[in-house]
Amino acid sequence: MRAKWVSALVVAAVGAAVYGGTVLATNPSGVTTTTFGVGRFDDIDATTKTDVNPGHATDFWQARINTKGSSDLYVLQNTIVPGGTFGWHSHPGPSLVIVKSGTATFYMADDPTCSPHVVTAGHGFVDNGHDTHVVRNEGSVDLVTVVVSLVPAGFARRIDEPAPAGCLPSG
Repeated sequence: MRAKWVSALVVAAVGAAVYGGTVLATNPSGVTTTTFGVGRFDDIDATTKTDVNPGHATDFWQARINTKGSSDLYVLQNTIVPGGTFGWHSHPGPSLVIVKSGTATFYMADDPTCSPHVVTAGHGFVDNGHDTHVVRNEGSVDLVTVVVSLVPAGFARRIDEPAPAGCLPSG
């Protein structure tokens, strides 16, 4: 008899977790995604330095990418209609986002003021990974972004997240 109760409780707990995750997640709306390519890379250890002012040998631009383990690199384009949203989500690795046209407005779940961050065409922003956020098109023309994401090999690029309390519950 006790085994039946334990089994029933386990089934109920799993069902509640699945139902709660589905109900609390905020889905994308008005978004069309085109994937340009996905490639697998072994360990990456790339460092570069470029002299941006040859007259002053100490004026350098620098970049570094260092991964341990295989990674998947995604290159994609998103088109978001006015009023559209990506829904609240996170990523398991960093993304570089270029706003190709329109205006992106994003909000961070850990911002207690839920302040908008606005990025216009020709500019970009970095998502460091593991930050729950939402990107919305609050403008009157399509928002088009080009995104390059680096994630651990085999991982989903996007993780749906529940809306944080007190910040744009519908995403």
